[in-house]
Amino acid sequence: MPRRSELSPTALEPAAAPLFLPQALQSKGAAETCTGYFWWMTDTDDRVRLDKWLWAARFYKTRSLAAEAIAGGKVQVNGDRVKRAKPVQIGDEVRIRQGPYEHQVLVRALSARRGPAADAVKLYEEKPESRAARDAMALQLKSLHVAFVPERGRPTKKDRREIEKLKRREP
Repeated sequence: MPRRSELSPTALEPAAAPLFLPQALQSKGAAETCTGYFWWMTDTDDRVRLDKWLWAARFYKTRSLAAEAIAGGKVQVNGDRVKRAKPVQIGDEVRIRQGPYEHQVLVRALSARRGPAADAVKLYEEKPESRAARDAMALQLKSLHVAFVPERGRPTKKDRREIEKLKRREP
């Protein structure tokens, strides 16, 4: 029996189809009604599930985190909110929100396997305006952090003496 990867939809003749059909469908005329039976099983090379692609492209550490983000509406494909089993194709535009940052990427390649980071970067191309917006947000967050962080920790002995002197003046 040939493997699924060795089968091609054009190579299957209607007469050969009943060999692969379940017993209930191997009646007369079943081959003519089920000519497209294998197409959905073998046509997986040009599509990958969205959660797998996000995981393989290293946007999320696990597939369950990717699925959680998709269910929470933080991921859109071509401007639409989707489910995690949505097949991603080359050329799709994916928008991903992670915390305060937002990535807008075009799908350039497909992979269902997680590989090295160097290979993951080749799976997508980030839009220039997305990168500029992320850099601006990073700069804004960095400057905000500097404004609210105190310069020193505990008061020194000299500072405590000055504080005590100020407290004694205020009756």
